[in-house]
Amino acid sequence: MIHPCAVIDPGARLAAGVDVGPFAVIGAGVEIGEGTRVGPHTVIRGPTRIGRDNRIFQFASVGEDPQDMKYGGEETRLEIGDRNQIRECATLHRGTVQDQGVTRVGDDNLFMAYTHVAHDCRIGNHVIMANAASLGGHVEIQDWAILGGFTIVHQFCRLGAHSFCAMGSALSKDVPPYVTVGGQPAAPHGINSEGLRRRGFSPAAIAAIKRAYRALYLAGLKLDEALERIGGLAAEVPEVAALAAFVAERGRGIVR
Repeated sequence: MIHPCAVIDPGARLAAGVDVGPFAVIGAGVEIGEGTRVGPHTVIRGPTRIGRDNRIFQFASVGEDPQDMKYGGEETRLEIGDRNQIRECATLHRGTVQDQGVTRVGDDNLFMAYTHVAHDCRIGNHVIMANAASLGGHVEIQDWAILGGFTIVHQFCRLGAHSFCAMGSALSKDVPPYVTVGGQPAAPHGINSEGLRRRGFSPAAIAAIKRAYRALYLAGLKLDEALERIGGLAAEVPEVAALAAFVAERGRGIVR
C-alpha cells in the first residue's frame, strides 16, 4: 500500500490499510488512521493527526507551517477527523500559539481543489468548500455550511450551521445559521431552504426559520427587538434556537 517512491519519515505513524502514492512526502509527527488514501505528490507535515478513511488527492499540502508573520517555529498541530476529501492542491495549515495552537477539521467534509484552511480555523462536519474558497485565520465554520467557489472569509469570522455562501462572496462579518449570503461585501439573501429540506427539516421548522429571518432582516427592527421576536419563535420551534443563540452571542458582528 506504500509506493516505493514515497518518502516517509521514521517518526510518522501510519495505521494498517493506509495507501500512499508515489512521491508523497510524510514527515515526522504525522499520524494517519486506517483506510486513509494519500495521493501522489502530497506533502503532509507534523504534528498532524488524520483520522480514518480520508482521501487526500495529489499535490495537496496538509499540516504546513501557518502563514502568519508571528509564527516563530513553535510546535503547533493540525487535527483532521474521518471520511474527509481533500482535493487537488488544497492547503490546510497548523495552528499558532496566539490561539489554541491547533487547526481542527471534523468529519465528512469536502475541500475542493485549491481551497485554503488557514491557521487556527475550526471546521465542523459535512462542510463543503467549493473550488478556491479560502479562509483567513481563526475562522469557524459550523456543520453543513457551504462555501461557493472563490468565496473568501476574513479572519475571526464565524459561519453558522446550514448557512450558504454564493460563489465569489467576500465575507468580513459573521453569517448566522440557515442564512444565504452573496456579493462583495456579502449581504443576506434569504435562508437556505433547499438545503434544509434535503437534510430533513420539517415544513413547519423551515417556515419558522423564515419568520425569524424576516424579523432579523426585513422588519426594520433594531437588533434587540429582532432578538426578542426570534426568542419567542425559538421557544416554540427548537430549530430556531440555534439562530437566536448565534445572533445573541455575535451581536452586531453579523451580516446585515
